Amino acid sequence: MSSFLQQIINGLSVGSMYALMSVGYSLVYSIMNFSNFAHGGVIMVGAYIGYFSLTLLKVPFYIALVICAVGAGILAVVMEKIVYRPLRKRNAPFLYFIISAMGASIFLENLVIASPIGPTFRTYPAIFSTTPISLGPVTLGRIDLLMFIISALSLAVLVFIIEKTKIGLSIRATSYSIKGSTLMGVNVDQVIFVIFLLGGVLAGIAGMLFGMRYTVYPQIGNITNKSFIAAVFGGLGSLPGAVVGSILLGLIETFATEWISSQYRDLIAFVLLIFVLVVKPTGLMGKSTE
Repeated sequence: MSSFLQQIINGLSVGSMYALMSVGYSLVYSIMNFSNFAHGGVIMVGAYIGYFSLTLLKVPFYIALVICAVGAGILAVVMEKIVYRPLRKRNAPFLYFIISAMGASIFLENLVIASPIGPTFRTYPAIFSTTPISLGPVTLGRIDLLMFIISALSLAVLVFIIEKTKIGLSIRATSYSIKGSTLMGVNVDQVIFVIFLLGGVLAGIAGMLFGMRYTVYPQIGNITNKSFIAAVFGGLGSLPGAVVGSILLGLIETFATEWISSQYRDLIAFVLLIFVLVVKPTGLMGKSTE
């Protein structure tokens, strides 16, 4: 029983980090109907911003987290203006958006490798005590607890923005119909600016948390393959679905690692993706747009 509870705690920690990443996919997909594969590059840059804020600038953790979120948010907005906006203005096919997203991700990765940063693996400095917190028969790592709390707070703020603010109403209207919302006076360019900014901020936070939990390297953005699976599992375009899918994927991976083998956790994740696409392509909470 204690082992079962321990894996639930580990799965919630990993799943909360996946959720921060996957909502960025869902935000962009809900408006523009394409998967922003450059999201992984933003997460990677965010992880490096957090690392250098702590090691070079010597700022406290919470300031480094803010710098990381702002830097990644700005990068996401700049990418939208340079990579995607020209395609939108020309009404380019969505395949062009996907190809451009992949190109932007590869560009960011190789830019870091070619820069003085290089391909070296870097480890975040010890910010918190590594002594776990004992909760009866189970233990909880301080970084795991921090990941869960920050992820929960970030997602709560996002839900508040989407559900309770004027710009959130515009986002929901635009996700339903771009043409209809434009006729009603919604500034679609502003909405797209906001969703890329929000997605970038969450990506920066996720990148820093992932870097603290593991290490930082140029290919760290590949972790977004898992968050994409989580978004598809929950239902692309659905923020609650992205969160639910991420939590479930985190739990499935941790249980597979404990009871089967860590070698099969990625295999199980991709088998799950194929199964969902075959049986229920809209995901758990996605909507059919036929």
